[in-house]
Amino acid sequence: MTNWVGRTAAEIAAAVREKRATPSEVVAEHLDRIERLDGRVGAFRTVRTGAALAEAEEVGARGDLAELPLAGVPVAVKDNLAVRGESTRIGSAATPDTPADEDHVTVARLRAAGAVVVGLTNVPELCVFGTTEGVHGTARNPWDTSRTAGGSSGGSAAAVAAGLVPVALGNDGMGSLRIPAANCGLVTIKPGPGVVPAGIGEGDWFGMSENGPLATTVEDARLMLSVLAGAGFAAPPQAGTRRIAVSLRSPLTGIVVTRPYTAAVREAAGLLMKAGHQVRRADPPYPQSLSLTSLAHWTAGTSVDAQHLDPRLLTRRTRVHAAVGRRFVGTVRTGEARERLRRRLEPFFAEYDVLLMPALARRSPKAGPWHERGWLRNVLANTNYSPLTPPWNLTGWPAMSVPFGTLPSGAPCAVQLVARPGSEEELLTLAKQLEKAHPWQRTAPLD
Repeated sequence: MTNWVGRTAAEIAAAVREKRATPSEVVAEHLDRIERLDGRVGAFRTVRTGAALAEAEEVGARGDLAELPLAGVPVAVKDNLAVRGESTRIGSAATPDTPADEDHVTVARLRAAGAVVVGLTNVPELCVFGTTEGVHGTARNPWDTSRTAGGSSGGSAAAVAAGLVPVALGNDGMGSLRIPAANCGLVTIKPGPGVVPAGIGEGDWFGMSENGPLATTVEDARLMLSVLAGAGFAAPPQAGTRRIAVSLRSPLTGIVVTRPYTAAVREAAGLLMKAGHQVRRADPPYPQSLSLTSLAHWTAGTSVDAQHLDPRLLTRRTRVHAAVGRRFVGTVRTGEARERLRRRLEPFFAEYDVLLMPALARRSPKAGPWHERGWLRNVLANTNYSPLTPPWNLTGWPAMSVPFGTLPSGAPCAVQLVARPGSEEELLTLAKQLEKAHPWQRTAPLD
């Protein structure tokens, strides 16, 4: 019998469409792997064993099976997006344990494309922090289980990196796709506004949050993004030379990017230069005020999300985060700070097509009960290791994390690609060039 665990989503869907595999056998194999390994990884809050097997049977009986882009592909969904029949807990004891009546639109699109939802994945409370732990579980990096998978889409990233599913759905409000993807050796893209339906929490963190894929290959990331985006997804651009700026500095003053991440960017820049692109060292003109702007938007988003929840059921770090954010909500709502940042950076992105930079400043913190630790300790830990993602939520511009090289521990390293609005396919094309020139091991060796 063919083993479908470890195959890409594209390979699985092709096999199911061609009747070389059934959705039921594919899903059953992945559920078995989840049962065997997730105790070590902590990816899932809940696994839909019975429901997933029943839904796999339904997919196999569909009359349009031969046309489904994700036919029979098991997927995991981040636990802040509604899955019909399941509660949406968002990593908290303060949220109701009430089953959702309908799927979130992104989940509905995945199902319509033939995917089968096998479970909902762990997140930090209200998806606030760059580490994933709390009352529903701790998500660990499958490459180094002593370390956090990252956050807030940490459970989804851990599930894909461990081979529990070939692809997963997450979202990104300050780096919540790119941070865990970089930790876990995955490909992800945070699209720009309007490409994929958002509908995340109370107002999408003032429009900064976007839904997107987590995958082990660029092909799978593109495939899943095309399903999530629907008919509006742009056609691939013509091949050609791109003007690429290479920056090694942190956008936030005082934070140093460690050598493995700068070395990865330098090597990736060399490969893109060999591919014929115009590559040059250049730093975006980040304002000195960026740290405060980031903190204001980060905390204000939490304040809005927490406003209807019982504060007695929230962890201390979340309560403090929301309290800090209350004083910023009014000014953040105006959007003036984000518009000023866009205007400041637009001339740079008129001169360069793409920015290549580190995905993280250093490896992720140790996995542990961060939800029981103080607010300031959490903020400092998060900021020191992941200062390079928030600017692109503030601007709203598309950004990718692409695996590149390894850390001294053997865990994956990563680079980040950023471009102007509407450049999602351009980023995917460059990521594919990096993948071809510098391929990576797709899943962690857990067996």
